Amino acid sequence: MTARFDAIGLVVSDMAASVAFYRRLGFAFPEDAGHQPHTEAPLPGGLRLMLDTEETVRSFLPGWRPPSGAGRTSLALRCDGPDEVDALYAELTGAGYHGELKPWDAFWGQRYAVVLDPDGNGVDLFAPLGAAAE
Repeated sequence: MTARFDAIGLVVSDMAASVAFYRRLGFAFPEDAGHQPHTEAPLPGGLRLMLDTEETVRSFLPGWRPPSGAGRTSLALRCDGPDEVDALYAELTGAGYHGELKPWDAFWGQRYAVVLDPDGNGVDLFAPLGAAAE
């Protein structure tokens, strides 16, 4: 028996808001996903991003409570280039999402920014700088 990494799961407080956010980032959720208690979007390589409402989790784990404070989960999305990091950050913050870290040229050789999803999870946007982009 071998366990295989298959999916990333996030618990969300507002399914419609979360689906709308992740759709802006290119995740292909089913048409009615914003009204479901559980939904999934396929990821490259056969993985999935799964979203479950808090109510869904409490249906099988009645004592579950959302964590307090800042999120401890982040997703990292590679962009095609530094300009795409800037453009995507501007699009998301312009739509009202919280920009946690404005785009900057990180010392590790990436254009890097962070936007928070509706539940406060970080979504890192990055692209290699210069020759590293190839």
